[in-house]
Amino acid sequence: MADRKRPAEPSGSESPATSFEAALERLEVIVDELEGGELTLEQSIARYEEGIMLSRQLAQKLDEAEKRIERLVESEGAPVTEPMELDERADPEGRLPL
Repeated sequence: MADRKRPAEPSGSESPATSFEAALERLEVIVDELEGGELTLEQSIARYEEGIMLSRQLAQKLDEAEKRIERLVESEGAPVTEPMELDERADPEGRLPL
């Protein structure tokens, strides 16, 4: 089973990057626990549901960040969007592995 501890719940005073990092770390812990095979069926289902919720939240935050980046890109004074360069870990649809 994973040796990592569950990260503290993000407080309202945390920056968006910190809460994103905390959610990502929690998702990694959930994956480790599920892969460990030591959870009961009910625990596994609960972790899976939590993982899906976190995955959706993280995807939404990434979408919001991409939109902010697109707004910052300008060409000859008129805003335009350009594709972002993703590292080699991204799949063909541009998602990073979990």
